[in-house]
Amino acid sequence: MAKFEDSLKKLESIVAQMEKGELTLEDSLKLFEEGVGLSASCKEQLDAAEGRVQQLIKQRDGSLKAENFPAER
Repeated sequence: MAKFEDSLKKLESIVAQMEKGELTLEDSLKLFEEGVGLSASCKEQLDAAEGRVQQLIKQRDGSLKAENFPAER
């Protein structure tokens, strides 16, 4: 599995290429398909990181308790 940062950078590059509107339909479809895969990979990695954070939140008594990670707003 590629690093999150690498996947995100590639995804940003794909979006930039597609936004230019200079690609053929076939090339756009290939890039879109690749982008969907990268997006899914990034989501998996973020979900795994969130799970790890939830497991590491300490209670006042020093014990660990799983809690939901607050979403950014």
